[in-house]
Amino acid sequence: MSEKKPVVLVTGASGFIGRHVVPVLVREGWSVRRAVRNPEGIGDEVVIETIGPETDWRAALDGVDAVVHLAARVHHKNEEHAVQLYRNVNIAGTLHLARCAATAGVRQFIFVSTVLVHGRSNEGRAPFSENDILTPRGLYGMSKAAAEAGLRTLARDNAMKISVIRPPLVYGAGAKGNFALLTRAVALGLPLPFAAIRNQRAFLAVQNLASFILHRLGHPDPASNFEIFLVADREQVSTPEFVTRLAAASGKRPRMFSVPAGVLGKLLGAIGRQDTHDSLIGSLELDISKALATGWQPPVSLDEGLRLALSAQDA
Repeated sequence: MSEKKPVVLVTGASGFIGRHVVPVLVREGWSVRRAVRNPEGIGDEVVIETIGPETDWRAALDGVDAVVHLAARVHHKNEEHAVQLYRNVNIAGTLHLARCAATAGVRQFIFVSTVLVHGRSNEGRAPFSENDILTPRGLYGMSKAAAEAGLRTLARDNAMKISVIRPPLVYGAGAKGNFALLTRAVALGLPLPFAAIRNQRAFLAVQNLASFILHRLGHPDPASNFEIFLVADREQVSTPEFVTRLAAASGKRPRMFSVPAGVLGKLLGAIGRQDTHDSLIGSLELDISKALATGWQPPVSLDEGLRLALSAQDA
């Protein structure tokens, strides 16, 4: 008689990160239950139309050993009018799921947060670490920080082990946002104004994020019910270096010209793209020594991660 596989519920399973995480978990012996908004007819799936403080998780959590919570409200075009939406999904929805999981006897809960709980830049300071006082920026960062605080409180009164992962920009096939914009610009041979930028930034291949999630599921800390990890690729590089590596992965020649960082920052601010300024011009370095101390090693280098992202998109 075959041994029963452990069951993991993955929220946001049909999203960018979820589509990479699920196959890794299946390959390593987990029985994955996918929580999706729209049914796809793929394996064990449950339809959760909305995530909030009243979502019924009973069927989804039945027989589940672990939860990987990826689903979140990430962006809204009118953020100043979406405060309640972020609260319902990212804060109340996360904490309601965690409480339901603890009640259902789930042993592990992994919450993918964001490095934005630290702010958008550590310019002139030491790399961010798990022990820093949080200074979140934007509704998204603030909502994730509030969810983390709620999970920490929950962990004090429950046996369920909770791991919080704070990733920087996650890149890979299917990624959106700034990575998609840079990929498109490089593919079109557009000149980019980053040659004069002298920053250092952390990035994270989606394969490395999936690897750490898998590692954490297999190696919970016996002495603690709540742990936070900053996770990133080993190499932390400047924006022009990242563009150069991206161009090499796509077989293109990088095209960049120099615009002083101060001038570029003012131009981006004038057109309402402060987020782009912070994520491309400012520095964001992470101390990932705590994640490495667990015995985990990023299996994919920056160059390999970029090649995998582009080759999958071309396939």
